[in-house]
Order: sequence, then structure tokens, then C-alpha cells
Amino acid sequence: MMHFIELIKTIKERREALQVTQEELAELSGVGLRTLKQFESGKGNPTLKTLHKLSDVLGMEICLRIKNITHSI
Repeated sequence: MMHFIELIKTIKERREALQVTQEELAELSGVGLRTLKQFESGKGNPTLKTLHKLSDVLGMEICLRIKNITHSI
């Protein structure tokens, strides 16, 4: 859950830094305004496709990494 909160914060801060309103981001990304508002308030559960659309408009990209897993034997 903590990673999701950081993701929300990062996208919202980037949007604000670019001085893009929620309405503008919704229109430019093709994501519904209600969906965007729910996401930024922490109530939504966006798909990876939605996150990609939002981040792409904001000049960001989503990266997946393989976790560094250590096993104790």
C-alpha cells in the first residue's frame, strides 16, 4: 500500500509542477475526470493502462523491477 501512496503523490506533484489541472490532465490523457479525482484522493484503483496514460502525458514512465529477494535457508 505504501508504494501506491507514493505513486499517487508522485503523479499529483508532477501534475502540479507542470501547472496542469485535473480537468486538463483528464482530457489530454483520455482518462475520466472522476477516475483521476478518485486516484488522486487515494480512493480509486486504476489499471496499469490508466497509470500509463496519465504518466505519459506528464512526461513520466512506469518501470517494473524485479525485487531483490533473499531467502533464508
